[in-house]
Amino acid sequence: MFEQKTEPLLPTKDFAKRLLRSFLVSAVMILSALIIGAVGYSITENLNWIDAILNASMILSGMGPATPMQTTTGKLFASGYALFSGIVFISSTGVIIAPIFHRLLHSFHADVEE
Repeated sequence: MFEQKTEPLLPTKDFAKRLLRSFLVSAVMILSALIIGAVGYSITENLNWIDAILNASMILSGMGPATPMQTTTGKLFASGYALFSGIVFISSTGVIIAPIFHRLLHSFHADVEE
């Protein structure tokens, strides 16, 4: 996916495309997690879609649930979804940062001639 150490630094236009692709992948990851959370809250807590999306958004953003969970199943889902949301956050951050970090490290190798 990324250029090798011996290859020249990617042109700025191509790097911008790579960065945009990373943002899109990250957005799809977050949107997928939001859908999973909304469906889960709708099923386990019998919430309407607006409240389910609100709860999923709040958990995904790290704020905590908007409405208290009433059922044991809902509480277990909220617990698992909170852990899942943390992993999604870390993963999506990594997807966004990877091209930037790679370009920075690659620029160090581009200046050195062997």
